[in-house]
Amino acid sequence: MEHKILFFIESQWPLLLGAVALIIMIFKGPLTRRAAGIHEVDPATAVQLINHEDAVIIDVREQKEWSQGHLPGARHIPLGDLPKYMQDLEKHRGHHVICQCASGMRSSRAAASLKKAGFDKIYSLRGGIGAWRSAGLPVEK
Repeated sequence: MEHKILFFIESQWPLLLGAVALIIMIFKGPLTRRAAGIHEVDPATAVQLINHEDAVIIDVREQKEWSQGHLPGARHIPLGDLPKYMQDLEKHRGHHVICQCASGMRSSRAAASLKKAGFDKIYSLRGGIGAWRSAGLPVEK
């Protein structure tokens, strides 16, 4: 039996290596965010934070994306411009802050930057504005 396993590994190593790489790619993002202390929230939880905790929403998409619709009350700070706005965001340090983008990738990076800057109550909207719209929640232009 052991001989068959070793033979399989020897003969199928590229396939096994590809499978391991795929597994790492799938779990890398969530594990990295969790290790960094970044919490993802779904749209329903985001609404709760907005309504009950006065959460601040930061949309880190580009201007063209922002113009196509954004969460009500969101503040537009493209991801590349975030360092320029850190001093201005200091007034929100004690608030819950939800970073939002198109799919959740850029918002995770923005949340990590804010966390590194000392913000504690940082969230990334899982699925971004696409998930927000899919949940039937309003957007404004």
